[in-house]
Amino acid sequence: MKHSAGVWIDHERAVIVSVSAGRATTTIVESEVGAHPRYSGQPGAGGEKKYEARHGQHLDEYYDEVIRHLAEPEALLVIGPGEAKLELRKRVERSKARAKPTIDVETADKLTDPQIVAKVKDHFGIE
Repeated sequence: MKHSAGVWIDHERAVIVSVSAGRATTTIVESEVGAHPRYSGQPGAGGEKKYEARHGQHLDEYYDEVIRHLAEPEALLVIGPGEAKLELRKRVERSKARAKPTIDVETADKLTDPQIVAKVKDHFGIE
């Protein structure tokens, strides 16, 4: 079945809106990662690189979870306020999905869940 999806994402939360046959369903994925605090250990001790690697690994796991919930859409709208939307787009493009979706990216601040649904439906021309 053909479907499109939109996702509002930051490093803490993703709101996924799947649109198929004129219906929209919403799924929320909470991140275990949270904000990216500064490393506070000894400089030059190698701890910062390990910290950054662990943080990146947690983000990759989060993005993979979001991608699993997308269920290989034909078209994808990625919305968000910061870097997460671009990082997710790269992760989707590198994923092992059978067919790669067309991906549009938009910058948007915090939105309520109903605003996200409305934005996705409007983007894909669904009333």
